[in-house]
Amino acid sequence: MKSTTEEELPPFAEQMSQQLGGLKGIIESGIPVTVFVIANLVLGWAMPSPPAPDRFTLKIAIIAAVVVAVGIALLRLARKESMRFAINGLFGIALGAWLAWDTGEERAFYLPGIFITLGYVVLLFGSIVIGHPLVGWLWTIIANGGKGDWRAEVRQRRLFGWLTGLWATVFLLKASIQSALYYADYATALGVARIALGYPVFALLIAVSFWAIRRVRREEPALS
Repeated sequence: MKSTTEEELPPFAEQMSQQLGGLKGIIESGIPVTVFVIANLVLGWAMPSPPAPDRFTLKIAIIAAVVVAVGIALLRLARKESMRFAINGLFGIALGAWLAWDTGEERAFYLPGIFITLGYVVLLFGSIVIGHPLVGWLWTIIANGGKGDWRAEVRQRRLFGWLTGLWATVFLLKASIQSALYYADYATALGVARIALGYPVFALLIAVSFWAIRRVRREEPALS
């Protein structure tokens, strides 16, 4: 017979999944930013020296990113998928676009993303402090069918705590690097760093986490 904690876990996990948008939502959230970076780089190389080239390039890049973000939201709507994460992502893109256009600085586009990353750091470290490591919840949602059986094993709880700490540390380093580039006003480098520290780092964290979790779970005796 399942405990009360196990019975209450799946609904909470589903709420977490909706908030995070799942793996697909996380991937989709990075597409408009990637478009913005590529548009800036390509147009920067293609435009010789028209009047106010930076402003023109920035305008085109902003339009491209916003159009792609709206397109992703509409595609989710057409597929009758959850719009919450798409709307949150669209809001972040719109805010970054407004900041960039209002200041006339390309680097301002990345400012919301830096604050969001810092928010993840607080969330990850906070989940460790309260004894509910976020990586454990993600494992529950993505790979364990909503079951929180890992909480009954001391070694697994400790592992999820360490993995959550690893994620938080990596995200903190990511935010620190981007912040340094932002204050140094290296807009192009900031855009490249945003991409380089995005999908590749996320994929590496996923791979390391799954490898460690599966290794430990294979070594643990089956729960009765």
